[in-house]
Amino acid sequence: MTSLDDTPVRLQPDDPILPQVLRLIRHSFAFMEGRIDPPSSMHRLTEETLRQQARDHEVWIIGNRPDAVVFLTPKQDCLYLSKLAVDETRRGQGLAQRLVDLASARAVETGIATLELKARVELVENHASFARMGFVKTAETAHPGFTRATSITMQKHLG
Repeated sequence: MTSLDDTPVRLQPDDPILPQVLRLIRHSFAFMEGRIDPPSSMHRLTEETLRQQARDHEVWIIGNRPDAVVFLTPKQDCLYLSKLAVDETRRGQGLAQRLVDLASARAVETGIATLELKARVELVENHASFARMGFVKTAETAHPGFTRATSITMQKHLG
């Protein structure tokens, strides 16, 4: 695995950079602590679950450190984006948009017309960022055991 510029690179299950990907996600999602309930699913991520995601679906990164990451998982009627994270030193440089563009291209290549993601209701700044990238809110959902909405579903329809 090498990335000499900001070109996204797909990781393989045996890639030695997976521990750094896990650190990037944990560091990037740390701001959610105390803001969201229930806690983020990133707490259940391990190197093995990253290997499984890379083996069964897709893990894409930008940069050798890495600087940005996204998981792509095909579902019945959409390509699901998760664990989109950008290193704080690289935010505002278009890396998240580059990974969303990659997801759009991957979806079109496989005949999928919709991207989907979930964002926690409390993280309104994320809602705004995804809206700027063309996503619209399509639903609210509750985690098991909750009677209030804990997440919103956002979709981007590809033309």
